[in-house]
Amino acid sequence: MLEFELPYPPSVNHYWRRVGARTLISRGGRAFRQAVCATLAAGKVKPLSGPLELFITVYPPDRRRRDVDNTMKSLLDAMQHGGAYHDDSQIIRLSIERGSVTPGGKTVVQIREVQQ
Repeated sequence: MLEFELPYPPSVNHYWRRVGARTLISRGGRAFRQAVCATLAAGKVKPLSGPLELFITVYPPDRRRRDVDNTMKSLLDAMQHGGAYHDDSQIIRLSIERGSVTPGGKTVVQIREVQQ
């Protein structure tokens, strides 16, 4: 099982930007992706190749109302880009939980390969 602590992800509402006819990852989204990649590289994480279970706890930075599901797209894409797994289609079980308010916010991720 892999476990790591990552920054609090941007919501899907802030992850993408439209520039004319193009849709791009926002500046904040790119910064988040780089931080995730750096954390995974520092932990020498190798991509898992089988079916996966993910257990995620998001700790919001403040008490504003947030939908935890809005944070998943940027988080799962960043972990794939950082090399935690080959493709997020490998995920067969995804558990998301909101933790307590934590200054600056954070995300704790556990990934387990499932034997089928």
